[in-house]
Amino acid sequence: MRESVEAKLLRLTQMEETLWAQGLRVAGIDEVGRGPLAGPVVTACVSIPRDRLVPGVDDSKKLSEKKRESLYPLLLDAADYAETCFLPPSVIDEINILNATKRAMETCAANFRGVFLVDAVQALHLPGEARPLIHGDALSYMIGAASIVAKVARDHYMIELDEKYPMYGFARNKGYGTAEHIAALKAYGPCPAHRRTFIAKILGG
Repeated sequence: MRESVEAKLLRLTQMEETLWAQGLRVAGIDEVGRGPLAGPVVTACVSIPRDRLVPGVDDSKKLSEKKRESLYPLLLDAADYAETCFLPPSVIDEINILNATKRAMETCAANFRGVFLVDAVQALHLPGEARPLIHGDALSYMIGAASIVAKVARDHYMIELDEKYPMYGFARNKGYGTAEHIAALKAYGPCPAHRRTFIAKILGG
């Protein structure tokens, strides 16, 4: 039996409801782009008041591109805090993808005060209590909202990057290592948007 929108909203806000009942503000933090060969890692920190929740939120990976795009402006409009952080390939290559992800999460959350629900990542330096949740984007409304904001923001960036470097198919593959992308890498070599530490084996480095 398919879960109703109302039932999903109740399920995804269970942790938030507990915190709201204590008079606490709640934000979700998530990332997108840890695995691609090119482009930034992008994080989002999003807090939406209890009385402004947007129905339809879920883990961004479970939603179609059309659904994510439709939710994106609604979430930004409803949020009382919504920040994204983009860290480029040069930083990822310098400090590794996990540390880059942590730095981006800390940056986008820096001006929020409250409790942070975080998708899996631990040992963050945040201005409030952090509660890491495994598969948090499928368990928490706020993390799901953050996952959508981060995903759409990064997709838009990669589509713009495709105009600058059309040979790699970034608008289609978003920087991930598809057969098309790898073939283009071997044919044309890397561009400044590529993560050198990620493509070294592909290029025989």
